[in-house]
Amino acid sequence: MRGAVEPGLRVREGGSGEPLLLLLHGLGATGDVWRGWWPLLARRWPGRWITPDLPGHGGSPPLAGYTFDGFAAAVARLTGPGTPVVVLGHSLGGVVGLSLADGRLRAPVRAVIGLGIKVVWSDEDLDRARAAARRPPAWFGSRDEAAARYLRVSGLAGLLPAGDPAVDAGLREQDGRWRLAMDPGAFAVGAPDMARLLTRSQAPVTLARGELDPMNTDEQLARLGAPAVTLPGLGHNAHVEDPELSIGLLDPFR
Repeated sequence: MRGAVEPGLRVREGGSGEPLLLLLHGLGATGDVWRGWWPLLARRWPGRWITPDLPGHGGSPPLAGYTFDGFAAAVARLTGPGTPVVVLGHSLGGVVGLSLADGRLRAPVRAVIGLGIKVVWSDEDLDRARAAARRPPAWFGSRDEAAARYLRVSGLAGLLPAGDPAVDAGLREQDGRWRLAMDPGAFAVGAPDMARLLTRSQAPVTLARGELDPMNTDEQLARLGAPAVTLPGLGHNAHVEDPELSIGLLDPFR
C-alpha cells in the first residue's frame, strides 16, 4: 500500500496493472474504511487499486458546493486515459461511481458496483441533511470525544474501535482541540436521481446491500431494474463488517 496526494485528493493505492479498481467511501467516512480490503486485494484483484478521500472528507479539500457531479469530476482526475476502471462505491461513493459512468467525464468505467446506496429519501430525510450541512464544525476537548462523534457520523460505531488508524484519518487536531475532518457542507449533496443515473450509465451496474441494512430494502433495489445482490447477515457498512465476504462483489469483474 502506498500513500499519495493526487490532484488535491488524499489517496491510498496499491497493486499494479489493469483494470484499475476505484474504491469510494460513503458520506462522513474516508478512504481508510477500506483498510480491511488492502491485504485481500493483493490476491483478489489483478490490477492497481486506489482509495481516495472524497472532497470535503479526511485529507481532501472541500468543494465550494457539493453535487454528485462535483464529486465525480474530482475523482475522474485520478483515472488515466484509456485505463479500464471498475468502481465499487459505498453509499455516497456508489452514487459518485454512477455519475462517473455517464460518459460526460470520459472516465473509462467498465463496471459500477453500488453498495448500500440509500435510494428512497423522504422530505424529513432531506430536511435533516440540510440542517446538518448548515451546522459549523463541532470542537471537542479530547480525541476520544471526537472519535466517538466520527464513528457515529460515518456509521462505523460498533464496527471500529476508537483507536483504529482509520478513525485518525477522519479527525483533525488544532491547539489541543479536536474536530471531524469532514466539511459539514457535504451533507447538502441531497438525494440521487437513481432512475436517471442508471439510464445514463455507459457501464453495467450492480446494486448491492447488506441483508440488515436499514437504509434500503431488496424491494427498493428491485424496482430500479438493475441486477442486485444481497449480502447475508451484514448491515449498511458491509465492506467493513466482513471484507472477506463483501470483496466477492468484485469477482465477476477481475
